[in-house]
Amino acid sequence: MAQRRNEAIRSLIKQFTGRQAHPAIQFIKYGIGGAIATLVDVLVFYLCAWMIFPALRDDDFAVKLLSLPVRAVSESLRSRNFVIDSIIAFIFSNLTAYLINIVWVFTPGRHRRHVEIALFYAVSVTSIAIGTGVGWMLITMLGTSTTFSYIAKMVAAVMINYVCRKYVVFQG
Repeated sequence: MAQRRNEAIRSLIKQFTGRQAHPAIQFIKYGIGGAIATLVDVLVFYLCAWMIFPALRDDDFAVKLLSLPVRAVSESLRSRNFVIDSIIAFIFSNLTAYLINIVWVFTPGRHRRHVEIALFYAVSVTSIAIGTGVGWMLITMLGTSTTFSYIAKMVAAVMINYVCRKYVVFQG
């Protein structure tokens, strides 16, 4: 019994440290990698939205939570800056996601490296464009907070990315 348990533990460790993994373990690894890339995205987005291209309001959840001083901007400038900040964050987080995916989650090699990278970015650009469009519309049409719009953008992107990366970009 103890030997079986030890073998199961070794198998799990091997699946978590290598590329070959049961689909459930692979999805967990994808989630962990996605969480890391999302952390990069959040940090870059909020630093830009706070310090470089202002997109935060006094009533924003993140502003209240962190007691951030913000500069007031018009709604049209805020929605434009939301898009700019999203693009900058995308560049950094997508590079992080690609590196984690090829090193730890998926098996690269379905396509030549330059095609793989192009497909990875094409999928990411499509998903983030859809998500950013949703976020922009939420700000422009409904006046929602930047944080709520950001979360909506991320949810849309995650749903599209996993399926396309698993079945189109990498070898599964």
